[in-house]
Amino acid sequence: MQRPPTTVTLVCSAVLLLAACGGNEDTERPSTPAGVTARAGSATSVHVMWNQSSDNKGVTGYEVYEQGDKVMSLPATQQMVDIDRLTPRTVYSFTVRARDAAGNLSEPSAAISVTTPEATPDDRKAPTRPANLSGRAQGSRAVTLTWARSTDDIRVTAYDIYQEDSRIHSVSGTQTSARVTGLRPGTVYTFTVRARDAAENSSPDSPALDLTTASAPGEGPSTAPTGLTATARKGTIELSWTPPDSGAPVKEHQLFLNGALATTIVWGAEPPTGTATYTMTVTDEPGTRYSIKLRAKLPDGKWGDFSAQRTVVVV
Repeated sequence: MQRPPTTVTLVCSAVLLLAACGGNEDTERPSTPAGVTARAGSATSVHVMWNQSSDNKGVTGYEVYEQGDKVMSLPATQQMVDIDRLTPRTVYSFTVRARDAAGNLSEPSAAISVTTPEATPDDRKAPTRPANLSGRAQGSRAVTLTWARSTDDIRVTAYDIYQEDSRIHSVSGTQTSARVTGLRPGTVYTFTVRARDAAENSSPDSPALDLTTASAPGEGPSTAPTGLTATARKGTIELSWTPPDSGAPVKEHQLFLNGALATTIVWGAEPPTGTATYTMTVTDEPGTRYSIKLRAKLPDGKWGDFSAQRTVVVV
């Protein structure tokens, strides 16, 4: 028997379908990004920074333009970027626009001009390592860093700030301090700095610096292992650290190499008290670089915060 056609009535829900039914559509633009700066990091790169924009519903991203042409799209959490593959001895003009979830774009920021320096293709000597890296946390989401000036046979054009081997910020070669924002509360960060010249030669890493941001209101103490050391021996790497104070013995740790899970370290019924140690066998060629960090399994079964990261070279 043929069934009669079904009639479907679409009712606009004041909560779920407001926009679809034509009500309260978001047409408001985010605020225009302010504080835009642009500095040449080398003969072929420029570092662009700006302040956070605001929106009635929330900023979802930023777009960077060069002479009106979009060259980069970024998430809302990022307010700095390196523009690479540029031409030496060339003037560039950058603007930034904020974007919200409805696709509304802010007005372009004020245009900032910058000139890339002349290339030095015969320059193969890297700057010296930045020394005396120090810093402090500024609340729960920012840190300030300072270091001693590097030298170069021609000129240092930029200092690059790295967090766990990823470049997150750059300043000009005349600066010896930086403020890093957009961090997470109650988190340990490991920073290093490298000097760079116009030929893109980079110095060795500065000594590493661990900084922990303040916890957010209502959060408990950090659950990260502390005091991690990594020492390369012939065919092995020896690790030592202090497990977090979790209120119960910590029986498991996860070991990460170069950002990927390598192994789970499990003790029996009686895990070590105080300092824990572990020796890992390595078969890679001398000179191989490892980035190492740990996290502990907490009594509630969840994995805690990551320790500071350590970098070690196989001998």
